[in-house]
Amino acid sequence: MHLIDGVPHQHLPDPHQPAAHGHGHGHRPIRIGIGGPVGSGKTALVASLCRALAGELGLAVVTNDIYTTEDADNLRRAGVLEERRIVAVETGCCPHTAIRDDISANLDAVERLEEELGDVQLSLIESGGDNLTAIFSRGLVDKQIFVLDTAGGDDVPRKGGPGVRDADLLVINKIDLAPFVGADIELMESDAKARRGDRPVAMTSLADGTAPPQVATWIRDQVHAWAHHH
Repeated sequence: MHLIDGVPHQHLPDPHQPAAHGHGHGHRPIRIGIGGPVGSGKTALVASLCRALAGELGLAVVTNDIYTTEDADNLRRAGVLEERRIVAVETGCCPHTAIRDDISANLDAVERLEEELGDVQLSLIESGGDNLTAIFSRGLVDKQIFVLDTAGGDDVPRKGGPGVRDADLLVINKIDLAPFVGADIELMESDAKARRGDRPVAMTSLADGTAPPQVATWIRDQVHAWAHHH
């Protein structure tokens, strides 16, 4: 049992749907997870992407908080997307559990949203704030973005962890704050690239609310590639 926008909900199998979720699931939209530590800028990134992409793509957003619908409320208040396109899941448990281990609440929310809207090309699933080990189940998302911020310490990319190493795109955010917290963003970028091989790293600032061009472009590329192959 979990809460979706404050309403108790239980995930029950639909007899009309195939049992397997994930990649074999027909012509559904691509689902991209956005994870990272508390305060790294996940909600701000989602808001900026909605502003940048809402005019060209059918979007749906699922946010995760442990006990509140705060992130979804903030997105709705910001007016970055029609309110009906944003759904909150209250996980009531560790954030990583709901995106990695027991994904039913999120899967339920995103499937229902995609079905109700009918025009979705991209679903963004924002995790609750978690630590460096939080990684999405590939049964829930097709691609994942991990968001760090410079204020978290410039040694974080070197220390790595699954989020830093394995995410399809690593975003190192708040580079505008680097001088104030004594962080070396060149070092952060080179350490991250050393950990990640050829997987991309984006150095970003969301201070003016504009989507980082490299992140928006990466997402467009993922959406087009998904549509082409499905």
